[in-house]
Parts: sequence; C-alpha cells; structure tokens
Amino acid sequence: MSRIGKKVIPVPAGVSVDFTDGVVTVKGPKGQLTREVKGNIDIKHEGADMHVVALDEEKQTNALHGLYRALIADMVKGVSEGFTTSLEIKGVGWKAAMQGTKLVLNVGFSHPIEFNQPEGITLACPSQTEVTVSGIDKIKVGQVAADLRSIRKPEPYHGYGIRYKGEHVEHKEGKTSGKGKK
Repeated sequence: MSRIGKKVIPVPAGVSVDFTDGVVTVKGPKGQLTREVKGNIDIKHEGADMHVVALDEEKQTNALHGLYRALIADMVKGVSEGFTTSLEIKGVGWKAAMQGTKLVLNVGFSHPIEFNQPEGITLACPSQTEVTVSGIDKIKVGQVAADLRSIRKPEPYHGYGIRYKGEHVEHKEGKTSGKGKK
C-alpha cells in the first residue's frame, strides 16, 4: 500500500470536493478543477478530511493510489491558495515587460520574444528582471515556467539566462590560454 496514498487530505473551509462516475471535481474560492480518476480508486469524506482509498492490492493500483492522492491534494491547495513560481532574468540589458496579455522578453536575441499568456495562468513582472507565473493548476504553472525558462536556459560560463528564483547554476571554468605550452 502506498505511504503517500495513506495520508489524509485536509479540506479547508470554502472548498468542496465531489467524486462521481470516476471524475473528481474540486471547487473553491479561486476556481474549479476536474480530473478523471482511473483504476480501482475511491475517495471518501470524513468531516473536513478526505481519504483516497485503493480498492485492491495490485501493483498498478498501489502506484495510482499515491499519484491520485498527490494530484487531488494539489487540486485542493490550488483552488484555495493557488500556486506561484518566480523566474529571474540574468544578463546585461536583458529585461521583461507585460504588454496587455503578452510577456515581451528582451534576452539577447536580435528581436524581442513575445509569449502569450495561457488560459488559467497569470503572468506578471514585478521588476524588469523578474517574472511571476501564478494559477490554480500546479501542472500548468510548472509547465509555463519551464517553457519560459527554455527560451534562454542559464549558461554555465557567465550565468546569463532565465532561471528559477533561487536556482543555483554551477559555473564552469573558462578556457585558459596555452602560453608556455608546446
């Protein structure tokens, strides 16, 4: 049995969880999320707590037990608090700015990069060198942040690029001159 799957999911006030016909729906103050649940998995309510229960002991069911418990816990947190990921831009003259719903990045290319704000995601620029990605779906927030980072990944020699806030980039030693070597 999955140790993660055994954990209780606390459901805060103002959040409702409905499980019917293999689809779990979580509604809260920030919005609504739905996900299809496959396999022999059941969801039970006990007051303000929720349990994800595996109905048999097969290997595949045990794997899905922990997976769905984590996904549903993230859905509950998303509709009540939301998720935010911050990115930093490092580079001389590199900057980001919002133009309506588009994020415009000047990151060392000959042209500015325009990134459209996906549905359900909020992009913001608190400063010229910082971008925040926020939303209620943890998977979408992480994917949009990864897509932004992939526009110009941090390079290991000078550290230029777009990186997650607090991410450590291991620096490499540059080439040394061959003076005195034959």
